[in-house]
Amino acid sequence: MQDTDLLYTPVWQLRELLDTRRVSSTELTEMFLRRIERLNPKLNAYLTVTGDEAFAAAKEFPDMRIIPAIELSTDIPGDEVHMLGYFLRHEDEELQTILRQFRAGRLERGRMIVEKLATLGIHVEWERVQEIAGEGAVGRPHIALAMVEKGYCKEPKDAFPEYLGRNGLAYVERSKMTPPEAVEMLIRFGAVPVLAHPAYLVNMESTIAELAEAGIVGLEVYYAQFSPETVEQLARLASQHGLIPCGGSDYHGLGNEGEPLPGTLGPPLETVELLEQAAEKIAAAVGRQARVSEQ
Repeated sequence: MQDTDLLYTPVWQLRELLDTRRVSSTELTEMFLRRIERLNPKLNAYLTVTGDEAFAAAKEFPDMRIIPAIELSTDIPGDEVHMLGYFLRHEDEELQTILRQFRAGRLERGRMIVEKLATLGIHVEWERVQEIAGEGAVGRPHIALAMVEKGYCKEPKDAFPEYLGRNGLAYVERSKMTPPEAVEMLIRFGAVPVLAHPAYLVNMESTIAELAEAGIVGLEVYYAQFSPETVEQLARLASQHGLIPCGGSDYHGLGNEGEPLPGTLGPPLETVELLEQAAEKIAAAVGRQARVSEQ
């Protein structure tokens, strides 16, 4: 199967290809990495901490830097805040225990959303949602994909305003950390905390200011859906608060029309150098704190 046959394929169809062994997960990972390498061999790959097989496959590309990263959902009154963590110590067993607990919470929440959808006349099978998620943590996008399969909406994003979004009819709350708690956790495990897609926040400027005080190091300035004016505004705010201007395509592979592909958007390459320098400072500070605690 050619790379071009897979580039625009939604996740649920890719899952079928994997299940029927028409393509392996390693081949799929290598396809995306080849595309990134072809666009720019200096690009860095950001892989989620649950993608162990993808991580191993990526190591076959000697010129590709692999940066372990994570995205956490956190809550503030009236809004949801997503926090990114780069250069995470992903193999730390304490971290993995915490993440397993997070995934268990997402699993229960997903099941409850499916049950709530059924009361609204939207019937998707929980087993199918789990199949779509595969080895990943079950989330609302997987439920949205199941709804697309059943013909309840045209694209996954269409399921959110009425049903799956924060104010949707089938929304189910789950236990989340506050942004400062997430910052503390990320730093504890060596990660550089970055605020994701800030332009979607209800009170953007005040929230950025508060989180800068709480310890975030970077701000997602370059983002797929941001207008040039928004990027300019965020760049100014990043400079004002001394934050590293970060960004990326935020590719989820859901098959939504116009979804940017990996490697098509992102910050200047020097951003990675700044993040790495910040990670080294965090590691040194965490190490000093640990030595003090042992005394």
